[in-house]
Amino acid sequence: MPGAAAYPSAFVRNEDDGLAHLDLLVRGARCAGCISKIEKGVNAIAGVQLSQFNLSTGKLSVNWVPGAADPGLITRTVADLGYQVSPYDPGEAEIERDKQGRFLLLCMAVAGFAAMNIMLFSVSVWAGVNGEMQDTTRVFFHWMSALIALPAAAFAGQPFFRSAFASLRKGKANMDVPISLAVLLALGVSLYETMTGGEHTYFDAAVMLLFFLLIGRWLDHRLRGQTRLAARELLSLQAATANRLAEDGSVYAVQARDIVPGDTIILWPGDRAPVDGKIVEGRSDVDMALVSGESAPDLAKAGDPIRAGMVNLTDKLVIKASARTEDSLLAELTRLVEAGETARGRFVKLADRAAQAYVPIVHTLAALSFIGWIVVGAGVHHAVLIAAAVLIITCPCALGLAAPAVQIVAVGRLFKRGVLVKAGDALERLAEIDTVLLDKTGTLTLGRPRLVNAGEISANSQELAAKLARASRHPLSRAIADLAGPGGVAKDAEETPGHGVEGTIDGVRVRLGRADWAGVEKQDENRSGLWLMAKGTEPVHFIFEDAMREDAGQMVAGLKARGLSVEMLSGDREAPARAAAAEAGIDSISFGLTPQDKINRVEALVGDGKKVLMIGDGLNDAPALAAANVSMSLASAADASQAAADMVLQGEKLIPVLTAIDISRAGRGRILQNFGFAATYNMIAVPLAVFGFVTPMIAAIAMSSSSIVVTLNALRPFMIRRKT
Repeated sequence: MPGAAAYPSAFVRNEDDGLAHLDLLVRGARCAGCISKIEKGVNAIAGVQLSQFNLSTGKLSVNWVPGAADPGLITRTVADLGYQVSPYDPGEAEIERDKQGRFLLLCMAVAGFAAMNIMLFSVSVWAGVNGEMQDTTRVFFHWMSALIALPAAAFAGQPFFRSAFASLRKGKANMDVPISLAVLLALGVSLYETMTGGEHTYFDAAVMLLFFLLIGRWLDHRLRGQTRLAARELLSLQAATANRLAEDGSVYAVQARDIVPGDTIILWPGDRAPVDGKIVEGRSDVDMALVSGESAPDLAKAGDPIRAGMVNLTDKLVIKASARTEDSLLAELTRLVEAGETARGRFVKLADRAAQAYVPIVHTLAALSFIGWIVVGAGVHHAVLIAAAVLIITCPCALGLAAPAVQIVAVGRLFKRGVLVKAGDALERLAEIDTVLLDKTGTLTLGRPRLVNAGEISANSQELAAKLARASRHPLSRAIADLAGPGGVAKDAEETPGHGVEGTIDGVRVRLGRADWAGVEKQDENRSGLWLMAKGTEPVHFIFEDAMREDAGQMVAGLKARGLSVEMLSGDREAPARAAAAEAGIDSISFGLTPQDKINRVEALVGDGKKVLMIGDGLNDAPALAAANVSMSLASAADASQAAADMVLQGEKLIPVLTAIDISRAGRGRILQNFGFAATYNMIAVPLAVFGFVTPMIAAIAMSSSSIVVTLNALRPFMIRRKT
C-alpha cells in the first residue's frame, strides 16, 4: 500500500526565499559514489534548484520552484536509483541507524565465529594434503565446513546481498555486486567440489572475505555516526515548553513548536528562550554565549532582541515572539552545522574513486577470463574457478584499509597524547591545512573569570563582597563566592539586574556591582570587574581577567614554525581581543563577530583555496567548526561544539594541537605508502589470477595477506620531527 514516500506533498514546506523544501530519509547509501548518484539524479529533475545529501544523517534536502517539480517524482527518482526513501523524521532516522549498526555488528560476529571454526577443518585438510588424510575424512571435513559456511554466509552476507539485489533490480551495478558474486561463486564451487569429492574447497575464503568486508563496513558506520552528534546537541538546547501570556493576563504552558510570531512569552530567571523575539518588558542579565561565545552575561532590556537558546539569569522578562522554532537562530545554527557536514562528505578520496572503477573493470576481467579459458579448451569447471579467483583476488580490501588502518593507529596514539579523534578522515584533512583560526574565550583563554588582585584586597573586604556575591547569579559574583567558599549571606540582599547586588551587613548598607551603580567615578571600561562600596569606607575594585592558557603562546609559535598562518576570531570587544592576541603572538585578529560572521570568514578562506583548521569551544563556534576543512574543540567546550568538531583536546593544554598536526602529516605519508602497495599488489596479482596461476583459495589468502601487510605498515612507529 502506498505510504508517505509515495505521497510526500504533506511534508513539503515553503521557505522564506519562495522555494519549496522537502527533507527525505534515504536508506542504503554507503559511499561518496552514492552521494553523487543521488544528487545528480535529483538535480536532473526539471525545476529542482538544489539537492544536498548528508551521508552521516541520511537526510536528502531538496529545494525547487513551487509548481515546477512534483515531490512524488523526487521520491520515485531516488527509489529508482536503488535506495529506500521516506519523509525525514529525526527520531525514525536515529532508530534506523542504530538498527543498522547492531545488524552489522551481528553479521560481523557471525562471520568471524564461522571463519574461525571453518579454519579448524581447513588447517587439518592442508596438513594432510601429502596423503596423510584419507579421502573420506577430507570429504567429511569439507561437509562440516559447508554446514558452517552456507548458513553463516547467507546471514552475514545480507548487507552485501540485499544491496546488490536492490541495485540490480533497478538496472544498476554497485560495488556490492562483484563482492556478492565472488562469495556466491566461491560457495558454489566449494559445494560442487564437496559433492564430487574434490580435493579443494573455498568455504573459508568466502567467509573470511565477508568478515574482512564487514569490519570495514561497521567501522565506516561508527565513524559516520560521530558526525551526527553536532546537530543533535544543538537541538538539545531548544526549550521544549514556554509560558505564553494570554490577552486576559493568564499564563499557561505550551509546546515551543506551537509558538507563532506575535505571541507574548514570559521568561523567568533560569528559563531558556524558546524562539527569537524582542523584549517588551523587564531588564535582566542574559547568558548570550550562544551568540557571542563570551562567558560574561549582558544586560538585556526592553527593545533588545533575544535569540532562541539564550538563558535569562536574574529577573523576569516579557518577550514578543518574532519567529517559530524552525526559523529561530538555534535552528539556523543546526542547519549550518548540517550544511558543513554535508560539504565535508563531498570529498571523494582516492579509494572512493578507485572503488567506482572497480565494478566495471572486475566484471569485465572475470568475464573475459572465463570466456578466454573456455576458448582455449579448458572446461567450465576450471573457467569458473579462474573467474572466481579474479573476483576474490581483486577485492579492494587492501585499498579500503590503506587509509583506515593508518587512521586507527594514529587515532590510538593521539588518544594517549590527549587528543580524541572523532571523524574518520580528520587526520587526512588535518595534514593538508595551511591556515589556523582560533577562538579567544575558552580556547586561547581558560574561559573562566579569575580574580587577579586578591592580594591587594583586605580579608574584611573580601568577606563583605562574598556575603553579597553568594546572593547573586552573575558570573563575576559567583567567582568571588567560589573563591571565598561557603559562608553567610547579607541581610535582605537584593540583586538589581545589570547593576549589582546590595544588602545590609552589620547595620551598614553595602553594594557590589558596576562602578556607576556603586557610586564610583567612571573607570577603565576595558578592565572587567566589580566595585565594593560600604558607607564610610573607600571603594574596593575587584579586577577579573580571563587568563590565557599557559601554553597558548608556545602553541601559536609552533604553528608558525610549521608554516601555518594563524588568525584569531572572537565575539569579544576590541580591547580584550587585541590584548589576548598580543599575548599569544597573533598578528591577525577579528573581533565582535557573530556566529554567521565566523562561518562567513571560514567560507571566504575555503573559497580562496585555503585549507582551514578551526579551533573553538563556544556554542557560537559550532557552525564554523562544521564548515572548516577540519576542526578541534576542547574538553571544556559546549557539547554542541565538541560534537561538531573532528577532534577534542582532553585537558587544559593546547600543545597537543601540534602533536596532532605532526602525526597527521606522518600518517599521510604512511597512507600513500599503503596505496602504493595496494596498487602494486593488484598489478601483480590480477595477471596471475587471469592466467590461471591462482586458485580461489590462494586468491583469498593473497587478498587477506595484502590486508595484513597494509595493517602492519600502519602499525610501524611514526617518526616525527619536533618543532617548537
